[in-house]
Amino acid sequence: MELSQFIQNLMNGLAIGSVYAIFALGYTLVFSILGIINFAHGAVFTLGAYFTYTLVVGQFENNGLLKGVNLFPDGSPFSGQPLTFALATLLGATLAGLVAVLIERLAFRPMRSRGADPLLALVSSLGVALVIVNLIQLLVGAEIYNFPSDAYGDTPPALSFTLGGKIVIIRTVQVIIFAVSLVMLAVLGYVIGRTKIGKALRAVAESPTTASLLGISVDRFILITFFLSGFLGGLAGTLVGTAFGVAGPYFGVVYGLKGLAVIVLGGLGSIPGAVLGGLVIGLAEAFVPSEYSAYKDAVAFALLFVILLVRPQGLLGRSAIQKV
Repeated sequence: MELSQFIQNLMNGLAIGSVYAIFALGYTLVFSILGIINFAHGAVFTLGAYFTYTLVVGQFENNGLLKGVNLFPDGSPFSGQPLTFALATLLGATLAGLVAVLIERLAFRPMRSRGADPLLALVSSLGVALVIVNLIQLLVGAEIYNFPSDAYGDTPPALSFTLGGKIVIIRTVQVIIFAVSLVMLAVLGYVIGRTKIGKALRAVAESPTTASLLGISVDRFILITFFLSGFLGGLAGTLVGTAFGVAGPYFGVVYGLKGLAVIVLGGLGSIPGAVLGGLVIGLAEAFVPSEYSAYKDAVAFALLFVILLVRPQGLLGRSAIQKV
């Protein structure tokens, strides 16, 4: 492989791997608190992309009940002018976080208050996910929606430079995705590691009963966890949507499965593990030879299978301690 091609593949892998990482962190946060997988997270990922697209474009033209409806009519607060992409992304991710909070209230809290088996909460979240994706399809159809080419402003579509006598071309959107993902990972790391909210979240994750005895409102911090999870999922959906388009209501399903592979590969409940797992899978997919690109979605699970044979607890996971 030539050095120029290696650099391009490396950038591709870092960009998509960083998105996998912030998406998988949503799974990890909920799992670390409740010990269960939120299967509605993929639907929240999809919603984040649609929310941002709605705020940027303001109209769906292909299909669904909202076909041709101007979402920013004259006389509205925005007076026919959709939002800038940066603000729309922030609001879209925030709305996705609020939806995640609603999911916690509807699908998780009733089960938790009744002491139900965690498997029932998992099935409940799967039901909520199916409702969401079908509602999206009813409203806007199943067609692919692409963000405007000027979503990132006047930035050029690609950056190029010469390396070893070869021209290396990198899509600008990949650089932006990687930069935004790094910023979000840094912010989340600071919040979890250095703030009172982060310390309280870690206390709840360690022992909800002990945290409650210490005066920490467990239910409140579970809601905060779901909001952070939904925010990260919605942001990841927008980033993927800008690079590849919003590919229908079910496009979060594939990324949801990869997110599960990422957290298992990195180690269930491990935040550094989710980041490492996302980057490993992203890079592995990027270096799949072009003639086998149709099979790159299988790379995540093949890699997961091989690593779990060697290290069942994942790359950075801890072995379960059995008390006797």
